[in-house]
Amino acid sequence: MIDTVKTLGIVFDDEQKIGYSSGEIVSGHVLLEVSAVTQIEAIKITARGCARVCWNEGPVRASLPISAAMATPLLPHCIKEEVEYFSASQTLTETADGEDRQWVSLEVGRHEFAFRFELPQRPLVTSFSGRHGRVQYWVTALLQRPLLQDQSVHREFPVLGHIDINSPSLLSPISTNKEKMVSFWIFTSGPVSLSVNIERKGYCNGEAIPIYAEIENCSSRLCVPKATIYQIQTFLAKGKTKTYKQAVASVRGNHIPSGSSDSWNGKMLKIPPLSPSILSSALIRVEYILAVMVQIPGARKLKVELPIVMGTVPYAGLGARSASVSSQFSRDMGWLVLALPEEPEAPPNYADVVSEAEFELYTPSLSQSEDLERQLGGPAFAYIQEFRFQPPPVYSEVDPHPIQAPEQPPQPCFPTTPSAVLPF
Repeated sequence: MIDTVKTLGIVFDDEQKIGYSSGEIVSGHVLLEVSAVTQIEAIKITARGCARVCWNEGPVRASLPISAAMATPLLPHCIKEEVEYFSASQTLTETADGEDRQWVSLEVGRHEFAFRFELPQRPLVTSFSGRHGRVQYWVTALLQRPLLQDQSVHREFPVLGHIDINSPSLLSPISTNKEKMVSFWIFTSGPVSLSVNIERKGYCNGEAIPIYAEIENCSSRLCVPKATIYQIQTFLAKGKTKTYKQAVASVRGNHIPSGSSDSWNGKMLKIPPLSPSILSSALIRVEYILAVMVQIPGARKLKVELPIVMGTVPYAGLGARSASVSSQFSRDMGWLVLALPEEPEAPPNYADVVSEAEFELYTPSLSQSEDLERQLGGPAFAYIQEFRFQPPPVYSEVDPHPIQAPEQPPQPCFPTTPSAVLPF
């Protein structure tokens, strides 16, 4: 039998919408195109939203007798769970009941069947796809025809659970400090201290976090400060927990020689496009932390962590240095002229030019450093790195070594005449 259905699809009324929120309307139509006169029983549509998690844990043996269990291969144990957030269904068209039941007949061409759903008023969890689970919302259209197998098509739509970062708990500043004593074997090298604070806890995509930090290096090693935003995905099912952590953005500071210190007076860390924090789901949590660390070759890192929240409603404070991109464009742009520098900006930070891989490549190991110090009788590591990564010269608009034009040879004081016409 030739299938007369050429196209079966779902089209939303607002294809450009970034995300739906609680209480909003999800509307569109089911598109059905047939190549010949087609009879159908019904067209039904269902909308659902749920969270699902699944991961495999250590292999286990089936509960069999000992002799059989010894011969049974180890099998991975799958842990999974699902929670439904909402479900709704509609019948767009169907055959009327009765003894003389007649199928719905569709002529050749395209046909559209509109649908409309209202999302629940209660808070909904943001759509998310993670390492071991996902939160998704979708619409499924089902085509039923007599004497033929049912056909279906489904399509996802995004949902945003709004987080307003203007709430008092997310506007309060966060600070922390930590100190570490660096030692090698039985010898004490000295302490390294780190103090960090940020202006608030809540941020949105497109913002830059100004980081204020004080780093003091009293050890005999060359230290390198670095700040990183981590996304932490936590999955919960059957009383068990699975965690996945990944770095999403980072910035590195200047090298700090032995006996020196450095200050970050609002060093900017740009936030890339990220999923909002998910804090209210029973199965999936998405959290973020800002980790500021000091890398010490030959020793463990000195690290502090500050929790941050990625929201959806931008910061509304005026004059904030880290105001979101969306809020900046909504204000009067007259401030832009005042913000332009009167003089050209200096070249980029030298620490941003030297890559992390290059730094690790030329960083000697702990054993190499100790052998060199024993031979020279002092902390030589700082001096080696100091000569390897020399900073560029101080920026200046005036060329300290100008190129002068060569002087012209002196002109003769008497006229010259071609030799062919000189008198004899």
